[in-house]
Amino acid sequence: MRTPLTDQVALVTGAAHRVGRAIALELARQGVHILVHYGQSAEAAQETVREIKSLGVDAQAVQANLAEPESITALFAALAEGFGRLHILVNSASNFQKRALTEVTLADWQETMAINLTAPFLCTQAAVPLMRRNDPPGGVIINILDKGALKAWSAYPHHSVSKAGLWMLTQVSASSLGPDIRVNAVLPGPVMKPSDSGMSDADWLALGKRGPLQRVGAAEDVARAVAYLASEDFVTGTLIHVDGGEHLW
Repeated sequence: MRTPLTDQVALVTGAAHRVGRAIALELARQGVHILVHYGQSAEAAQETVREIKSLGVDAQAVQANLAEPESITALFAALAEGFGRLHILVNSASNFQKRALTEVTLADWQETMAINLTAPFLCTQAAVPLMRRNDPPGGVIINILDKGALKAWSAYPHHSVSKAGLWMLTQVSASSLGPDIRVNAVLPGPVMKPSDSGMSDADWLALGKRGPLQRVGAAEDVARAVAYLASEDFVTGTLIHVDGGEHLW
């Protein structure tokens, strides 16, 4: 059964730009008020807030360093003060370091785990009491993965381990938090060219040709999958691939 999202409240981490921004805007189009989390991109976050407000819903931007647990505590305090409730948590923020396994330092490992795995865990814990104060009680948590969650991505070893852990966290949380809180994941494929990859447009389009659908996607494809999971109340503990079939090759 699809539940209308109108007048619900969502926290989207990493919502200042790229996929997180697309998710925040799509939820806003569904009538959801948005807390836009950002790390360093204050100007982009404020632009996202302006665009969300132009859609007729409320929005606020809050800075938090997700590698610091006390900053996450402050983020949720700001959410409680600004909105007083929470229905949807999207853990979208992520870091992405390319390293050979033997070159990953302890600092690299700890930073990646802190942002990609520990932060979603702490955000999940912080979201639960707010969601259970809703009338009726409940909410949905959606974690954003990538192919490192399911395949050994040797160029990004610590990143892959963190995303594999996030997929397991998704399943454990879904099992633990039902029936009132649902937890799901979305795994995007080639939907946005990596900003620091140096990949040409031609190479990017060629990447999409390798999949069954023979094309690349867009951030909005991911956002629509998130909106579906936010509203479909009989889906929990699942993973939606939004990758044009990339997971098949």
